[in-house]
Amino acid sequence: MSFAHRTTTILITLITSRCSFAPPNVKRRHFKTSTTTTSASAWTKNPNLTTMFHKYVDKTSVSSWNSVIADLSRSGDSIEALLAFSSMRKLNLHPNRNTFPCVIKSCSALLDLRIGVQTHQQALVFGFESDVFVSSALIDMYSKCGRLSDARELFDENPHRNVVSWTSMIAGYVQNGAAQEAIFLFKDLLVVESENVGYGDDDFVDSVMVGSVLSACSRVCRKSITEGVHGFVIKRGFERFSGVANTLMDAYAKCGETGVSRKVFDGMDEKDVFSWNSMISEYAQNGLSGEAFHVFGDMMRSGKVRFNAVTLSAMLLACANSGAQQMGKCIHDQVIKMALEDNVVVGTSIIDMYCKCGRVEMARKAFDRMKEKNVKSWTALVAGYGMHGRAKDAMEVFYKMIRSGVRPNYITFVSVLASCSHAGLLKEGWHWFNRMKFEYNVEPGIEHYSCMVDLLGRAGYLNEANELIKEMKVRPDFIIWGSLLSACRIHRNVELGEIAARKLFELDPSNCGYYVLLSNIYADAGRWDDVERMRVSMKSHGLLKAPGFSIVELKGRVHVFLVGDKEHPEHEKTCEYLDKLNVKLQELGYAPNVTSVLHDVDEEEKRMVLRVHSEKLAVAFGIMNSVPGSTIHVIKNLRICGDCHIVIKLISKVVNREIVVRDSKRFHHFKDGLCSCGDYW
Repeated sequence: MSFAHRTTTILITLITSRCSFAPPNVKRRHFKTSTTTTSASAWTKNPNLTTMFHKYVDKTSVSSWNSVIADLSRSGDSIEALLAFSSMRKLNLHPNRNTFPCVIKSCSALLDLRIGVQTHQQALVFGFESDVFVSSALIDMYSKCGRLSDARELFDENPHRNVVSWTSMIAGYVQNGAAQEAIFLFKDLLVVESENVGYGDDDFVDSVMVGSVLSACSRVCRKSITEGVHGFVIKRGFERFSGVANTLMDAYAKCGETGVSRKVFDGMDEKDVFSWNSMISEYAQNGLSGEAFHVFGDMMRSGKVRFNAVTLSAMLLACANSGAQQMGKCIHDQVIKMALEDNVVVGTSIIDMYCKCGRVEMARKAFDRMKEKNVKSWTALVAGYGMHGRAKDAMEVFYKMIRSGVRPNYITFVSVLASCSHAGLLKEGWHWFNRMKFEYNVEPGIEHYSCMVDLLGRAGYLNEANELIKEMKVRPDFIIWGSLLSACRIHRNVELGEIAARKLFELDPSNCGYYVLLSNIYADAGRWDDVERMRVSMKSHGLLKAPGFSIVELKGRVHVFLVGDKEHPEHEKTCEYLDKLNVKLQELGYAPNVTSVLHDVDEEEKRMVLRVHSEKLAVAFGIMNSVPGSTIHVIKNLRICGDCHIVIKLISKVVNREIVVRDSKRFHHFKDGLCSCGDYW
């Protein structure tokens, strides 16, 4: 029988029996019954604890028992602390104001509401409920057990509050997802502090409280609130505390103010491992991989802080986002040296990194080596296979996940439906879209509908996709309409494309990508007047098309190519080699697909525009500067165009090389003149 069950049984029996000694004039609070069920079986005493009691405890002294309970509670031995309290009460010793805070803290650590309520009753019986330290401990206990209303009732009833009381209540709101209420309570505190009514000269705010308030700011994600608290931090001198500065960095990052977060980081006198990890993670999560690499390098050069599992996990994310495969391998080697492969968070990050760097087989090996897998680990591999167009493998992993007893979550089904969309598995996609709600209680969200609209649209069922949008239980956003517009681009449906584009212009007017897509739809239909109208509209709104660029990593160095790039030191050699390849491609029957290229230039200029697309330059440079037979890995920030897709397929055949291209949507594995997407992307 578990210690938790044994503890619950003896304390409920003991405390309930002791409550009969309550004086008749004691006010009894109404206690709600807990929904937690516990065992009522008898259990044996802990022999180690019994030995310690006999050797070191004066069993007639309450202070001796209090010392034992406090030591056990502080060391994290919550069950033993409750055992000690149980033994003390068996001896008919009356607990005092020093007994209850540590006992209640042990209940909080175990998240055992039932024992906590019984302990609260004991505190009430012996008249210590209003004691500021007992009350603060009870507020913390109820908050951690999800009973915010009980915590707030205790807080409001206690006339003697100190910094611990306020901090416990503010932290309770943050822990239970009520960040706005935490900030309101902090404002109330500042009013009380300014009036200083009935509280003497006690300090109301300390660094722990400020950390809790900043945690609330990071959840509310409003820059003005964060700036207000930041001003308070500077005024009171709390910025010197690393814990406060770390939380402040996170709050600004959650507001999208990574630059301000960096200023806070740079202004810290002493940076601990949490400081470095926070900055690296913020850059990695915001797609700023280069900055994350630089901060990691600074951390290494400082020599003051040793990186840990969190650091490596953040670095793996940075590698995944940038496709920095060589750096990712180095981080993986470090993970192995530190024996962290069995760390489920790090292991999952390795899977994600290899998948996004185009090495899905390496991701599978890392997955198979993991001794412990959680839903994120399984989902990462499902998503990885899906983005590589290997829907069959993705679904096999998904079915194995279910058989292993791991319950799929919201993100898992996004990955499943995305895999079906990339491969055109319409029947299977519909099947899981319907089952996720009724069998797994996962309510379809924007991402799921987006996948289904994309799945239907790519398969040519544009009207069905439009009908699904009309039937959605949630309001369609730019992701949904963007999926429909992309499908209209593939199937050249001008009417629905215009409907989707109008919605997008309303929802996301600053995104020029939608204008470009609609312009391409018009160009495919030969409606050049409408193409020109889109150009004028973009100019009038001050919108510029995001420049396309491609990245190829060779020998540990990253080379970036823009459209028509002439800045790269080897651009002339690259263009010459690409021209030679074009001659061979034409011998195989290649003719440039100039349909969507600007209509107001001649055919030769159209061919030149296509010839200098960034992915073609990156592929040519990669072939020139790598070992024959090796795989070329290219990352493109935009979706690969149709002409480049044809060209790279043929190049893979001409040079007998495998070429992997990651665009904004998925991976394309080109080999022997074919692509893994089957021309379905």
